[in-house]
Amino acid sequence: MQIAILIFEKLTALDAIGPYEVLRNVPGWEVRFVGSEKGPIRTDCGALGLNVDYPLDEVTEPDVVLVPGGEGNRPLLEDESVLSWLRDVDSRTRWTTSVCTGALVLGAAGLLEGRRATTYWPYLESLRRYGAEPVAERWVEDGKVITAGGVSSGIDMALHLVGREVGPEVAQAVQLGIEYDPQPPFDSGSPQKAAPELVDLVRGVNGESGDLAALADG
Repeated sequence: MQIAILIFEKLTALDAIGPYEVLRNVPGWEVRFVGSEKGPIRTDCGALGLNVDYPLDEVTEPDVVLVPGGEGNRPLLEDESVLSWLRDVDSRTRWTTSVCTGALVLGAAGLLEGRRATTYWPYLESLRRYGAEPVAERWVEDGKVITAGGVSSGIDMALHLVGREVGPEVAQAVQLGIEYDPQPPFDSGSPQKAAPELVDLVRGVNGESGDLAALADG
């Protein structure tokens, strides 16, 4: 199994690295970081770098393709070289997947038409413009397309994918191997659970008008 994770400038690191840590632990699976150009890229905060090891034209038949999110994927919505690559590899993949706003890129490539899908919650309704049915779930499988919600949900999606492909025992062994046993100190990880003022604040941050710094200072 070959997995191609698309990376780009200003991606959200955990969107790619969370699934990577799951998928790389499956025996016989190879994970490749692919992108428009070979070389280093920086994540959305600028403090962390990743490396594109393979240009798109060198990875044409991955078994799994994964598109992460982050503010840097907005230009990809109109980047025909990336969108055409996605359409081409999707015609041969076993699974086509996304994390967070990576679903918008799948949508822009025409791969979510008529499908149930999810994405990072502030952008959930944006999926309708691509002909998808938005579903507020941690991850959603529709045919061979699996979309995950925001950031950390990519780990759950990747474990689900492993379970679907090689069985629950392997997926559980990988989960144990990475000690993925979430017990967060707070129960505010979804807009259904968080206080309304926090929902408004985070929605504002993602709309570039909120101010988490003000909350921290307060």
